Amino acid sequence: MILKNKVALVTGGTAGIGRATALAKLNEVIAFGAAGAKVVFSGRRDAEGEKTAKLIHETGAECLYVRSDVSSEAEVKVLVEKAIATYGRLDCAFNNAGTESSSKPLHEQSIEDFDKVMSINVRGLFLCMKYEIQQMLSQGSGAIVNNSSTVGLFGFPGTSPYVASKHAVMGLTRSAALDYVKQGIRINAVNPGPIATDMVDRILEPLGITVDSFASTVPMGRVGQAEEIAQAVIFLCSDAASYITGQPLAIDGGYTVS
Repeated sequence: MILKNKVALVTGGTAGIGRATALAKLNEVIAFGAAGAKVVFSGRRDAEGEKTAKLIHETGAECLYVRSDVSSEAEVKVLVEKAIATYGRLDCAFNNAGTESSSKPLHEQSIEDFDKVMSINVRGLFLCMKYEIQQMLSQGSGAIVNNSSTVGLFGFPGTSPYVASKHAVMGLTRSAALDYVKQGIRINAVNPGPIATDMVDRILEPLGITVDSFASTVPMGRVGQAEEIAQAVIFLCSDAASYITGQPLAIDGGYTVS
């Protein structure tokens, strides 16, 4: 178990990539629980949170669900405090919570939608790192993985607030990695391409793009699965990635190099 006795925090852990990363074992894919970690995960939907907790407990792994809105500093502070109060430390964090913008050209985007996306995807990520890092500094070690996107590496039409937010994730990741590299804290990002999640469906549908048609543009000829992102997160949190910090990891079937 590569993360045996470690404590891991996952935001946005009630569905999609977050749930796959928190779950102890899903389709034989390693996730935090299966890697030996105790898992604290958050989300805003209690029913989904309880469902995820039940699935984790059924595997024999330890977990704690905390309802939390990452755009609220008070709630993020409580989330990290509960993780520490329950398990005594924080070794790994996957800052996954995020939302998408409406799929329309920039001049049709509303300021309300822009602010909503930025409050969760950027402010939320900043707040999570702020409190996670405070704890990791007291320990002298830690690993953080932020969920960006391949659109955090290039542009994509019709979703400018979302694309901007994911570029901001990369800026925060790289700068924070340099801030804490000498304190034993590594900070990286995963950059998923088209993944079979409800969010991807919501982004593509208004643009008249189906997941199947998008898959035809991927060199591997398919969309990815949430579990494939989970495996990359586990790797970046493990000692196997001990010489990696400040880096994006595109998980996209070759899309960004095609």
